[in-house]
Amino acid sequence: MRDIEDRLHAASAGSIEQELVAIALEQTDAEHGALFVWDKQADGLVLVHHVVNGVVVTLPRVIKSDGARAGIALHVFETGQPYLSPDTSRDPLYTRYLIDVGSIAAAPIRYQRRPIGVVTVSSRDPRGLDVAALKQLTAVADVAAPLLRRAQVDRLSRAATGRPLMIKGLSPAWHEVERKLELAAPTNAPILIRGESGTGKDLVARAIHWNSRRTDKPYVVVNCAAIPETLLESILFGHVKGAFTGAAFHKVGEFQKADGGTLFLDEVGELPVMLQAKVLRAVEQGEVQPLGSNEPPERVDVRLICATNRDLEGMAKAGTFRDDLFYRLSVMTLELPPLRSYKDNLETLANVFLEQSATNHGKPAPRLGPSVLARLTAYDFPGNVRELKNTIEHAVILSTGEELQVEDLPKPLLANAPLSPSGKRARTERPVQPTLDEAREQWLEPLERQYLTDLLARHGGNVKTAAKAAGINTVTLYRLLKRRGLSLARSVRSASD
Repeated sequence: MRDIEDRLHAASAGSIEQELVAIALEQTDAEHGALFVWDKQADGLVLVHHVVNGVVVTLPRVIKSDGARAGIALHVFETGQPYLSPDTSRDPLYTRYLIDVGSIAAAPIRYQRRPIGVVTVSSRDPRGLDVAALKQLTAVADVAAPLLRRAQVDRLSRAATGRPLMIKGLSPAWHEVERKLELAAPTNAPILIRGESGTGKDLVARAIHWNSRRTDKPYVVVNCAAIPETLLESILFGHVKGAFTGAAFHKVGEFQKADGGTLFLDEVGELPVMLQAKVLRAVEQGEVQPLGSNEPPERVDVRLICATNRDLEGMAKAGTFRDDLFYRLSVMTLELPPLRSYKDNLETLANVFLEQSATNHGKPAPRLGPSVLARLTAYDFPGNVRELKNTIEHAVILSTGEELQVEDLPKPLLANAPLSPSGKRARTERPVQPTLDEAREQWLEPLERQYLTDLLARHGGNVKTAAKAAGINTVTLYRLLKRRGLSLARSVRSASD
């Protein structure tokens, strides 16, 4: 199963569904395969990928529990148990879709003990699939579950924030963040996210909610630094009519709005000391008191996530932040690394933002040239990933050619760019003298392509043993093959062949 996990890791967020179905077919020797995922808006199982005899024939289809032809996939989703139909002609759950099949195996894709989808394989022949095939399919589904969920969360992040949730594989520090996130998200424990401005604290907070058992409940955000201190208590806890001058109506607080779900307090270090006791009471006892109310406290069930770039321990020692609140909020702490600590993956991040910005602005995506990449790599990015995203968007807007130019970058990155005699930044289509990165790439590419081709040939195309011989993991080897335009078939070949 390790090879399967590596293949799914190497797949992009947009292709993991196809890779999952392909693996399911390989492991079971089935003819047809399909992947269904639960869609909250559609209120049903949605067919996202369907392969029949090697041909992708996915058509829009939603299966609902009140449908007349719910079928095996929905039964597996609702029961959470694998299912084998060795002879569909004798199975009352079987419903025909596109073609008749003789046998079906289906396995739930479970994440945090609840199904998020179903993978099925089928054969035209009755008895074409057996218990062994069902066991293989179930094992594939179990391996794929966290990776499929990660791809779903990435899409949710893009839709909600305009930014991808780039965590897996960026660095060892990000691996540790994700490990803790996946363990802590299903619990109700408060989580404190720490990191510099622009490191992605808001994205991680959303990921925690989306990976929790509260994912279908409200997700409420309050930026403590953006609200005047005099209004913050009313915003958080609400107020009754007449509680203060101008309080002309009863206001529901954000704690009440988040009841059953998650409340994210961004910049929690800016929370006034006078309010910290009320927040502590809300977290520990689940009680909130609207401003000006004489009624008994209201009960709420809220999971609290907080974020800060301040030194809360130091503030607690100085008396500007309650130590009991700090200890309660930091039951689980996630330390987000700055961009400068994983700049070896900056090119990947930059290309993600480049494609995204080009799509958002209706422009063809220009290439990320070596001179621009060198300038990005040399820059410190004090604003971290947020600044990188904005930098790339700025360059895409100004770009008029097929490749980004240095002068398309924002002013902070042009500090050392050469000036023309007129005093303007010189625009050159290609430097006369190649940069170090350009020269290194010109020398490295053919050598690395040949090395990879020879390496796989020596090991009969077995990626696992080839990676071990090269002293790298299989995910890295898949990435190198993709970067150098090589693909695996019966032999290693160029993507252009």
